[in-house]
Amino acid sequence: MPAPPVRVEPLAGPADLDAVIAIEDASFHNPTGRAWYEAELARPDVCRIYVIRTAEGVVAGFIAFWRVVDEMHINNLAIHPDHRQRGLGRVLLDGALASAAREGVRRATLEVRRSNLAALRLYEGAGFIVAGVRPSYYAEPVEDALLLSAAVLTRIDNVPSRAK
Repeated sequence: MPAPPVRVEPLAGPADLDAVIAIEDASFHNPTGRAWYEAELARPDVCRIYVIRTAEGVVAGFIAFWRVVDEMHINNLAIHPDHRQRGLGRVLLDGALASAAREGVRRATLEVRRSNLAALRLYEGAGFIVAGVRPSYYAEPVEDALLLSAAVLTRIDNVPSRAK
């Protein structure tokens, strides 16, 4: 039986932000706090936050990124533990990349913990390559970050606005 459709769309308000914070808390050892998100949302010229909703309208995950000229820097991407292993991370990432491409973004970058194999599989499957290493970039625990990069422009025609 096919999965019901999901939607990737911009963060819509305080309830969505509450869901993002809950997903952060459930996903990361050192989650980004509400204050960071509120400050970022006050910079709509740079900050973008998208959520992925289930058919029932539940926020199952989010991606937060900066758009600077023709580049996208992904700050955070997480799927709630209850919704993992269903391909939602890839749908969310592809939706955000397509949206960024429509805004003129040509390249995307991000940092990821060297040990985060699930994230590395997600990003490599989406065409990201290792472009460098940031030694001891992360704290708690201290760990290197891999700097990943991908071309974005080609994605605009390849990603539907709604995925199943």
